[in-house]
Amino acid sequence: MHSKRSSGLFRKYFVITISIILASFVFLGGALLLFVSKLWMDEKLDLLSENTKNISENTSNVFQSDYMGESKRASVIVICNTLLQISNAVDADVFVTNTDGYVVYCKELLLSNMALYTGNCEIHNSYHISEEIMKTALEKDCRTMGNLNGVLDGVYFVVSSPLIVNGQAVGAVFSTQPVIKGLTPYVAAIFKMFFIASLVAFIIAFALVYLVSYRFTKPLRAMSAAAKQYANGDFSCRINLKRATHPIFGHDEVDELITAFNSMAQALATLETSRRSFIANVSHELKTPMTTIGGFIDGILDGTIEKENEKHYLCIVSDEVKRLARLVTSMLNISKLEAGELDIKPVKFDASEMVFRTLLAFEQLIDKRDIEIRGLEAMVGCNVLADKDMINQVIYNLIDNAVKFTPDGGYIEAIVKSDPEKAIIKIRNSGKGIPSEEIDKIFERFYKLDKSRSYDIKGAGMGLYIVKTLVELNGGRIVARSVEGEYAEFIVQLPLN
Repeated sequence: MHSKRSSGLFRKYFVITISIILASFVFLGGALLLFVSKLWMDEKLDLLSENTKNISENTSNVFQSDYMGESKRASVIVICNTLLQISNAVDADVFVTNTDGYVVYCKELLLSNMALYTGNCEIHNSYHISEEIMKTALEKDCRTMGNLNGVLDGVYFVVSSPLIVNGQAVGAVFSTQPVIKGLTPYVAAIFKMFFIASLVAFIIAFALVYLVSYRFTKPLRAMSAAAKQYANGDFSCRINLKRATHPIFGHDEVDELITAFNSMAQALATLETSRRSFIANVSHELKTPMTTIGGFIDGILDGTIEKENEKHYLCIVSDEVKRLARLVTSMLNISKLEAGELDIKPVKFDASEMVFRTLLAFEQLIDKRDIEIRGLEAMVGCNVLADKDMINQVIYNLIDNAVKFTPDGGYIEAIVKSDPEKAIIKIRNSGKGIPSEEIDKIFERFYKLDKSRSYDIKGAGMGLYIVKTLVELNGGRIVARSVEGEYAEFIVQLPLN
C-alpha cells in the first residue's frame, strides 16, 4: 500500500510529461505535413504555370509562322508533340482550347493518324470549358485547384495561360494535374521519414523522461515516507541532499525544500525531546514537594510526628507549597512567553537603581550569611529603554541565584556600565562556579546543576530560561561565564534606545 502511494507522484509526473511530448510530436507532425503539402502544391503550381506559359508562347509562335500556311499537318504535329513532351515531363494533362472552350490540340492527337487528320480527340472531345472560366483564361494567367466546373473528375491543379496571336487572344492553354495522385505518395514518404525519426526520438525521450522523472520525484517520495515516520513519532529520518552539488542541475527549489524539510525535522526532534524532558521534569518537580507535603501531613494526622514538632514540619509543608506555587507560576510564565501573550511596554528607567533596590530586598539574607557586596561604590546611573517589569524580574532572578549559590562569607559583585549603544549589567558571585561542559545548557528549561535536586536548592530549573527569554524579548542578550571553584558571572546587555 505504501509503495503504491509513494509511486503515485512519479507515475503522474511521468504520464503527464510523456503525454505532453507525444502531443508535441503529433502537433509537429501535423504542422510538418501541412507545411510540406503547401510547399509541394506551391511548387507544383509554379512548375505547371511556367510550362503552361512556355507552351502558350511556343504555340503562338507556330501560329504566327508560315507553318500554318505551308502545312497544317506539320504545325499540328509540332504543337501536339510539344504538348506530349511537356505533359509527360510534368505528369500533367496539357491541352489547347479555342475561344469557345473546346479542345483543339492535345497530346492524344499524335496517337491516332485518323484523329490527326480530323482534329478530333476521344478523350478531350467531351471537354467544354465554361464561358466564365474562358473569359478569365483569355485575359490573364490563372492558377487554382478545382474541377473546371465539373469537366474534371476530382480535385485538380488547374493552370491556364492565354494564347495570343498578333495581339489577340485566339485560345488558351490549360494544364491539369490530380492533386491526390501526386500529393499522396509525396506526403506518405515524408510521413514515413518523420514517423521513423519521431519513433526513435520518442523512445529516447521516453527513457530520459523516465530517468528524470524518477530523479526529480525521488526526494519528494523520500519526504513523503519521512513525513509518515514523523507522524508515528520517529524524527530520526533525514533526506539526503546530494543533488545540491550536481554539476548540471545545481541548486534548485527542490534542494531548498529538502533543506527546509530537514530543518523542520530537526526542529520537531528538538521539540519532541524538549516536550518529553518537560513532562519528565514537571512530573518530578510536582511529585517531590507533593510527596513531602503528603508525608508530613500524614505524620501529623496519625500521630507519628509529636505535637511539639508539628510547627516545624508545618513550616516545611508551607515551604513546599510555596515551591509548588513558584513552579506553577514559572510554567504559566513560560506558556505566556512561548505563546507571545506578553506585551512589551518599553520605558526609560535607571538600571543601576533597579540593581541597588533588588540587592536591598535580599539585605537580611545577605547579612545573615555574611556575604560581601562589591561594586556599589562605583555604580553610576544608566538609563535603558525596555519593559521595566520584565527587566526587574531578570535582575531579581539573577541576584536570587547569586545569593543562593554564594557560600557563607563569599561575595557578590554587581556592575552596571554602558557604551554608546547598550547598557551592560554584570552579576558575579563566588562559589563553585559552573562546569565548562554545562555552561551552554544552563539556559534550557528545567536544567539544573544540582543533578540530585536536593531539597536545599528550591529552584525548578526554569529561572534562567525565563531570564534569557525576557532579555531577548527586549532586544538584548545574556551570556554566562565561569571559572570552576572561583566564580560564576552573568552578563546582560540591553539597548539604550
